[in-house]
Amino acid sequence: MGGLFGIVSKENCVTDLFYGTDYHSHLGTKRGGMATVGTAGFSRSIHNIESNYFRSKFEADLPELHGKSGVGVISDYDAQPLIFGSHLGRFGIVSVGKINNIEEIARKAFRKNIHFSETSGGDLSPTEIVATLICESQSFEEGIQNAQETIKGSCSMLLLTEKGIYAARDKLGRTPIIIGKKEGAYAASSETCAFPNLGFEIDKYLGPGEIVFMTADGHEQRKKPSEKMQICAFLWVYYGYPASSYEGINVELVRNRCGAALAREDDVEIDFVAGIPDSGTGHALGYANQKQKPYIRPFVKYTPTWPRSFMPQDQSVRDLVAKMKLIPNKALIEGNRILFCEDSIVRGTQLQDNIQILFDIGALEVHMRPACPTLIYPCEFLNFSTSRSTLDLAGRKAIKELEGAEDKDLEEYAKSNSDKNAAMVDSIKQRLRLTSLKYQKLENLVEAIGLPKDKLCTHCWDGSSCF
Repeated sequence: MGGLFGIVSKENCVTDLFYGTDYHSHLGTKRGGMATVGTAGFSRSIHNIESNYFRSKFEADLPELHGKSGVGVISDYDAQPLIFGSHLGRFGIVSVGKINNIEEIARKAFRKNIHFSETSGGDLSPTEIVATLICESQSFEEGIQNAQETIKGSCSMLLLTEKGIYAARDKLGRTPIIIGKKEGAYAASSETCAFPNLGFEIDKYLGPGEIVFMTADGHEQRKKPSEKMQICAFLWVYYGYPASSYEGINVELVRNRCGAALAREDDVEIDFVAGIPDSGTGHALGYANQKQKPYIRPFVKYTPTWPRSFMPQDQSVRDLVAKMKLIPNKALIEGNRILFCEDSIVRGTQLQDNIQILFDIGALEVHMRPACPTLIYPCEFLNFSTSRSTLDLAGRKAIKELEGAEDKDLEEYAKSNSDKNAAMVDSIKQRLRLTSLKYQKLENLVEAIGLPKDKLCTHCWDGSSCF
């Protein structure tokens, strides 16, 4: 997915930029970067963070970055920020999202004799594509709108100029941007959790498609927001950090409500509730409190030396890392009926190994309660569940086993009360060797978030079309 942080200050901003960007490390898997602008011009630093933490890679670069304004990014795809020279002036750019028509945009540019650099993997850089679209217009505001209207998918961005920072949210608001303020500085962030320890308070949630220009003295709206919004609901389920809020709605509170909703739909007899760390913890606490059952940690996460399990590109390495990170506690597992809350089941490969470990150690029963419905459709708007094959998704794998084809009767399988949905869930349960498996109902998830369904993107669960 990726995350953005930008700051304009009356003092040197590098320390705040460094920590503000670092607070987005849970959102990206491949690259981190920062750029500043000051009296000496633009400075930039980019590093690979696939096997190391952001802080360890960038700490040594801080003396080389100078200025009172800057942007940072944690990216799950391309190397950023990029610095551009153009008729609009020099600017730095960072972006998050997914451009589905990137090849089409590139072909049109080639016909105009515009060329692009390629990433190390031979792909086009989405951020460079966005910058090129901006440079087709006569102002930054017009250029950003041109990019937003041209892109199919989603794109939120920050533009660093010598005069200030443009913050622009995706046209349907699938990813958030929030403005924070403190004395002498303003910041734009994907995550509000980046604000408190740096002394910022939330000042404004940008609306869908809204553009603001930010200086150390304040921010000015350059384009009004659209009324149509489809923010990614998975932000509250999994991606978002517990201390963050989107649209004024706190992540941890939503996860607690998700867990409580799962509990109200359940009548299974268990000894205690647990969460798959870390993102399942908030859901499990909500379940435990609703059921008045003990919350216990039968798996403990060992994080000092292991990176996040989805960082390695090779699936077998990801599975190994996940296994090595989660240490089972036999004293809490043996002889017990355990119910786990998990944010979601994407492929289920890592989960299957963990469940078998529990039974091998002596668990009597293992029940699983994902906090969202079965993932059936790959995400078209962010870089989540974008496997090379939809058959990697546990839901699609079950559908193919039942139907002989992975794309048959998908709408019926997505309905939580249908016979086909029940058959799909039972197939997943059998493959994972669970005692029981019950998914969250979509209507309960929407209620837990607290926004109208038409304001949320729920495509990965129900395939709902977007505006």
